[in-house]
Amino acid sequence: MEIIFFLKAALMGIVEGLTEFLPVSSTGHLIIVNHFLEFKEPFASLFEIVIQMGAILSVLIYFRRRFNPLEMDEVGRMELFAIIVKTCVAVFPALALGALFGGKIKDLLFNPVTVALALLIGGILLVLIEKLKSPGKAVFNELSSIDLRTAFLIGVFQCLALVPGTSRSAATIIGAMILGCSRKSAAEFSFYLAVPTLSAASVYSIYKHHEAVTASEWGALGVGFAVSFIVALASIAFLMKYIQKHDFVIFGYYRIALAVLVLIFCSGK
Repeated sequence: MEIIFFLKAALMGIVEGLTEFLPVSSTGHLIIVNHFLEFKEPFASLFEIVIQMGAILSVLIYFRRRFNPLEMDEVGRMELFAIIVKTCVAVFPALALGALFGGKIKDLLFNPVTVALALLIGGILLVLIEKLKSPGKAVFNELSSIDLRTAFLIGVFQCLALVPGTSRSAATIIGAMILGCSRKSAAEFSFYLAVPTLSAASVYSIYKHHEAVTASEWGALGVGFAVSFIVALASIAFLMKYIQKHDFVIFGYYRIALAVLVLIFCSGK
């Protein structure tokens, strides 16, 4: 039974790693998958949050040269400091709303139907924004060019991801593109913004639930963390290469198709 438990943890780690940085909703996918795997509370909530730390680590490893001030000149260190400030400004709205309403949102909205509707709406918006997007030059082509006001507004868009199925990546990337960011700068800022956002959620969840975790559950968390890290690292590399020549329409169609399947499944129960 313990082997099956660890296999379930590995599968959840794969799902998290694949979906965390793609605009398809990692939380939505985890809710759907856990509907079949049936991890019990409070471990399920802790697991879904903590394995995101593997994805966070993948960001730090992938962009390690940009995070290491020792490898930078004075200009580079100033740019890194500016990006950190912008990221802190952007993360504030989601942290504030999450602290105020996170419990209510989880009680009311964490279910397959809500996830399906959010996937559907987000998918339609993603397709429409890409189809209607002006081919003109973006205002913010590089991450360093994003100003504080735009960073804060991207953070406001991230608040939409409190609804499961919306996707933190989709909310921030779509919001950034609407505000004038190129796909590349939007995706990179979304990656950077994931670090404080997911770290805060993970630390809070560990603090709240760690005393109820058994030895085998800690082992499952380790498996999920490791698998999530490896898969997320590959996912980031794929997305950064993909957006050089492609738009996000395919992810919009995927969201719509998945939403329809989930709604059909729920209606048949």
